[in-house]
Amino acid sequence: MTKEFVQEITDMNEDFARWYTDVVTKAELIDYSSVRGSMIFRPYGYALWEMIKNELDQRFKETGHENVYMPLFIPESLLQKEKDHIEGFAPEVAWITHGGSEELTERLCVRPTSEVLFCDHYKNIIHSYRDLPKLYNQWVSVVRWEKTTRPFLRNMEFLWQEGHTCHETSEEAQEETLQMLDIYTEFCEHILAIPVIKGVKTEKEKFAGATFTYTIESLMHDGKALQSGTSHYLGDGFAKAFGIQFTNREGRLQYVHQTSWGLSNRVIGALIMVHGDNRGLVLPPKAAPIQLMIVPIAQHKEGVLEHAYALKHKLSTIVRVDIDASDKKPGWKFNEYEMKGIPIRLEVGPKDIERQQVVLVRRDTGDKIVVPVAELETKITELLEEIQNHLYLKAKQHRETKTSVAVTFKEFQDLLENKAGFIKAMWCGEDACEEKIKQETGATSRCIPFEQEDLSEKCVCCQNKANHMVYWARAY
Repeated sequence: MTKEFVQEITDMNEDFARWYTDVVTKAELIDYSSVRGSMIFRPYGYALWEMIKNELDQRFKETGHENVYMPLFIPESLLQKEKDHIEGFAPEVAWITHGGSEELTERLCVRPTSEVLFCDHYKNIIHSYRDLPKLYNQWVSVVRWEKTTRPFLRNMEFLWQEGHTCHETSEEAQEETLQMLDIYTEFCEHILAIPVIKGVKTEKEKFAGATFTYTIESLMHDGKALQSGTSHYLGDGFAKAFGIQFTNREGRLQYVHQTSWGLSNRVIGALIMVHGDNRGLVLPPKAAPIQLMIVPIAQHKEGVLEHAYALKHKLSTIVRVDIDASDKKPGWKFNEYEMKGIPIRLEVGPKDIERQQVVLVRRDTGDKIVVPVAELETKITELLEEIQNHLYLKAKQHRETKTSVAVTFKEFQDLLENKAGFIKAMWCGEDACEEKIKQETGATSRCIPFEQEDLSEKCVCCQNKANHMVYWARAY
């Protein structure tokens, strides 16, 4: 039924990559620009980002964070101050060498991230323990010169938020790091309906310049993992490199302890790949820019449009609602709004008006429900909650189905080839084993989860004593 219903979308089980491209373009989320790896957010795509931004921004401000804006350009000398940081980003940096026709005396980097800019600012404004903590965040775009790009998932320019904070003590900074990871987790699970695994990155996979990196990892429909948000404890390494000192409570000079954390527009890619189907997008109600679309039936008949607009006005206080009163046929409209993933469609025509009812259609299941107008507001509220919960539980069940355990390296290899998804396996902690797994299987360590399991006493790779249980997967 699905292929006949939407001819424009490739079957996701035949070619998942093509299906994804079809969805992001046909659902009018993006258009390609004339610059490789740079995409145009169309109104519907940007509306999704605005929903994400608004939800997160509220959570940041509730926890005391303030928004700022740092410059787009970073002088090369500034970027060089933190050695590990610049080495980690060097392959992805875009450099400006000329201003107009003149060669610059110092190259400028187009920000790939803004740690050094915040540090350069913090050293000027932090003098005493009374100036702490500094809890800053910014909503910006950044540039990373990616070799391979895909809309939302990996772009040369992408939208994100990046938080940068300074604290008196290591304990306070580490509490901040975990708090922000919890905010990302709550947002992904309760707004995007995407279940995540929380954990810490290995030394090899951590953020360049960080003491350690926390992450939330999600699983896509095709069994590949996606890093969906990270929170980094930076220790005092950046502070020492940039001279960010303050007079502590005992009157002595001390370096601040820092964090940084970020979530980007790649979560839109996650939203598409976790919930989408062969008809297109399936949006969780809490993330949907439009939660209910009214489609008048036989709208040329007297009173139908007036009734539909009256319903829109009535429902606008409880739901994000729109109406399609264009002269396109109802079948085209049904197809269009299913492709765009709108959680509920409301159909109303002359017979419905006569019977004082409407028809509600769920995007997630396709179920049609006849509802008396007198019960409409209550039923819509209930349905939106049901759809939100259903999508989360469905995604969680999918993740559990695609999560396996490997004890030996052969089991690990066989699972990767025959059952895409997360693999839980023990690890000795040695970089050599982590690198061997990556080179021979294409899988990377996604995280060392907070919730550890004792699957075996031996490392899945070398069979020496294991120290951690790790989630592994091929990833976007």
